[in-house]
Amino acid sequence: MDPIRIYFVGTAGSGKSTLVQAFKLWMDERGLNAITVNLDPGVDEIGYVPSVDIRDWVSVPQVMAEQGLGPNGAQIACADIAAIQFPEIATVIEEFRSDYVLIDTPGQIELFAFREASSVFMNAFQSPRNMIVFMLDPSVAKKPAGLVSLLMLSSSIQFRFDAPMDLVLGKSDLLEDEEAENILAMASDSYRLQDALDQGGMDMRAISATEFLRAMENLGIQKIPKLVSSHDMYGIEDLYNTIQQYFAGGEDLRSD
Repeated sequence: MDPIRIYFVGTAGSGKSTLVQAFKLWMDERGLNAITVNLDPGVDEIGYVPSVDIRDWVSVPQVMAEQGLGPNGAQIACADIAAIQFPEIATVIEEFRSDYVLIDTPGQIELFAFREASSVFMNAFQSPRNMIVFMLDPSVAKKPAGLVSLLMLSSSIQFRFDAPMDLVLGKSDLLEDEEAENILAMASDSYRLQDALDQGGMDMRAISATEFLRAMENLGIQKIPKLVSSHDMYGIEDLYNTIQQYFAGGEDLRSD
C-alpha cells in the first residue's frame, strides 16, 4: 500500500518544521514507520535531520552563485529545478517503504501555492493518499484581518490541489487561553468575525470577509483549526487521528 504523504504548508514562521520534527518524534515513540522530507532549498537550519533533503539536489546558495541571482530569484529557480529533479527524488522517497511521509514545504508559501512545481510534487506519486496540513501563524491569526487572510490563503490552496486539508493553529503554547479561544470562535462564527472586523473600522473588508466565510460554509469546506503545540506535544494525537480517519478508517498503520 502507498504511504500517506502529509504536506505541511504555511507562511514563514508558522511552525511547519517544528511540527514535522515533533510529529516524527511522536510517531517514532509509537512504533509508526515515518520519514521526513525537506522541500525547502533555501533553509539554513530546520532543527532536525531529514530523511530526504531537497538541498542534496539543489540549493539557493548554489543557484545564486551559479546564475548570479538574488535570494528571491534563486528560490524560484530552485523550485523549477526541483520539479525537473523530482522523479528522482520521489524514487528515493519510495525506497524507504515508509507508511507515512512528512513533507516540510518552503517557507515562501507562494512557491507551493502558486508555482507549477508544487503540482509536480503532489502528482509525482500518482496516488490519492496525499494530504495538506495548513499551518496558521498564531501571531497573525489572533488579529481578525490576519485570520481572514490566512483562511483565504488556505482556501486558494485547497481549491488548487485535489487533496484533503486540515487546518492547524501552530505554536498554540504562545497564546493565552483567551486568545486561542477567540481565534477558534472567530474561525467558526462569521458573525463574530464580522463584529471583530467592524470594531477596527473595516466596513467594506468586514462585509467581504463575512461573505467569504459564508461561501465556505455553503460549500462545506469551512474547517475549525486544531490547536497544536510542538513544544508541549499538544494536539498532535488529534491531528494523527484526523489523518487516520481520512485514509485508514481510524486504524493505525503500526510497524510489526
